[in-house]
Formats: sequence, structure tokens, C-alpha cells
Amino acid sequence: MNNPTIADIFANNNNIHEKLKTTLGSLTAEQASSLPEGEKWTISQIVEHLSLVEENMSKICSKLLLKAQSGEKSSDGTVRISPAFVEKAAEIAAIKLEAPDIVHPSASLSIAESISKMDENRKRLDQIRPLFEAYDCNEDKFPHPFLGDISAVEWLTLVGGHEARHLRQIKNLLEKIGK
Repeated sequence: MNNPTIADIFANNNNIHEKLKTTLGSLTAEQASSLPEGEKWTISQIVEHLSLVEENMSKICSKLLLKAQSGEKSSDGTVRISPAFVEKAAEIAAIKLEAPDIVHPSASLSIAESISKMDENRKRLDQIRPLFEAYDCNEDKFPHPFLGDISAVEWLTLVGGHEARHLRQIKNLLEKIGK
């Protein structure tokens, strides 16, 4: 995504989220809870993981944007995605990562419950969208366990990237299950 706008990032994230929901909408309970050999998480657990991660991402974005707002760092409309973020994100997209314990699924939520939590996280991001547009969200950073210090706009971009990564994983699991 070259020279994206906040609107572009939100649109991309929403597009990926809809694709995920479409894929999950046709699953049976058996497919959602199936654990193919060599896999650590079921599809249901992956979706719960997504809901946990996105809740944290929305909180991080809020925190960074409030910092930009309190520092009166007005936006000039420019959205910067650092080359380091793009490079590191591309590197980790192709490898399997171990999620931090805080975002491991408990296996206590259904896919519908996890999707509901994800939709609530989307609403929170929509509520702070005006802050993304009004304040410079490129300077203040918060550390990501694999990507290092990243900005609010990079965290926002990561919402869709993380969902896309796990959508590919879900589709691979479905192939193993035989859907």
C-alpha cells in the first residue's frame, strides 16, 4: 500500500475482516473444533486469539493517539509507514511465530463470541478514527514483540495484516480438514 490514507487503511482492514467472516460463516462446529495433526490451535482458537490481539491493538492505538492529542501534534494528513515496519512485517509473514502468553486462546469462546468481540474492537477503532485523522500518529511508538517500536498508524495497519495472516492459516487448516 503506497502512500495510504487513514481511510485506505480502515477500508483494507474492513475488507479483510469481511473475508474472514465469510470464511467462518460456512464452518460446521466440527470444522471449527478440529485439530489436524501438527497444529497447535483449532480454527475456533485462532479466532479467539484474533479477538484478544485486536482488543490490545485498539487499546494501544487509543493510548498513542491520546498522547498525540495531549501533545497537540496536529496531522498534516500524511500517513507514514516506516520502511523498517514494512520489511519486518514481510519477514514475519512467511514464518510461524509463537504468540505471547497474554494472547493465547483459552478455548472458552465460540467463533460467534470471538467475532462479536472483534466487531466491538472495530467499533472502538471507528470511534477513535477522527483522532487518527486529526493528530500526527506517526511519532509516538509502542513496542510490538516481533516488530519493535511501531506507531499508532502502523498498529492500525497491523490489525488487517494480522487478520490476513490468520485467514491464510484458517484456509490451510480447512484444506487439512478436507473442506
